[in-house]
Amino acid sequence: MKTYLIKKSDVEKALTMADCVRVTEEAFRLYGQDKTQMPPKSYLYFEDYFGDLRCMPAYIRDIGAAGIKAVNVHPDNRNANLPTVMATILLIDPKTGFPLAIMDGTHITNMRTGAAGGIAAKYLAKENSTKAAFIGAGIQAETQVMALNVTKPEIKTISIFDINQDAANNFAKFCADNFGMDATVAASIHDACAGADVINCTTSSRKPIVMKDDVTPGAHINAIGADAKGKQEVDPAVLSNAKVVIDDWVQASHSGEINLPVSQGKLSEKDIAGELPKVVAGNLKLRTSDNDITIFDSTGLAIQDLMSAAHVYKLVTEGPDKDKLQTIEIFG
Repeated sequence: MKTYLIKKSDVEKALTMADCVRVTEEAFRLYGQDKTQMPPKSYLYFEDYFGDLRCMPAYIRDIGAAGIKAVNVHPDNRNANLPTVMATILLIDPKTGFPLAIMDGTHITNMRTGAAGGIAAKYLAKENSTKAAFIGAGIQAETQVMALNVTKPEIKTISIFDINQDAANNFAKFCADNFGMDATVAASIHDACAGADVINCTTSSRKPIVMKDDVTPGAHINAIGADAKGKQEVDPAVLSNAKVVIDDWVQASHSGEINLPVSQGKLSEKDIAGELPKVVAGNLKLRTSDNDITIFDSTGLAIQDLMSAAHVYKLVTEGPDKDKLQTIEIFG
């Protein structure tokens, strides 16, 4: 038996955002129904190199797939012309343990994170949402707006803030060119958030940058950037006045948006309104008013990666170009 090597270019061709939203939503539903196995992600910290490595295993019996993702975050890589985030996924046959495929996980990571934000907006934002704000205008902002276009296509007005003016301008052009959005660059975070129904935060900040006075009543916030201990984007005063929704308590309390308030004793598990997978599974309804402020603390679940990887594997190994795929005999 041979193991497929699936390159990033193959993944990019196979995984559309519409499909990624669909399979990610299914992953959340199965997790919310307790039909998955997924230990919390574990971290290795490379203190000498300002980076870390995260290991994320999962098993979803309903689709007959298991696997593990190894993903790094090295912010200084941009100085060496390397991606700051690189991921590799090993897809396993749960019947035998045989490695079915080794595939690029970087594109999957970006796409499924965007999909999660879009799904959160679908279930938690106001039904009549029309405006979104983007704080941070990098690659992750692109996948967030791609997913939002799938789940909340009525949003056609966006406002952008990034400390890098060129990045903000490029993102505005991306949104206008690809989705016909009225995209403007704001002079401040406060101006960007003014009147926004959905606020997407995708920065690497280690201190609050979206403050209480920035958030309009009824807004939904996707807190995406805080993905490791010490990171934080949203003012704790916003959290204390909002319905906070997480993807997983262990991960969120360790490395999500809530990690600092939890470590400081300002927030506890009883203050959490619920988990997004429970909302998707239909076990929990959180928005009861157009004045509710909701926050989704996204840390990224291995089941999201696994569902997307299994989808890509099926498409490329059964598609017209399957004979062009590289394979290796690991145990040969």
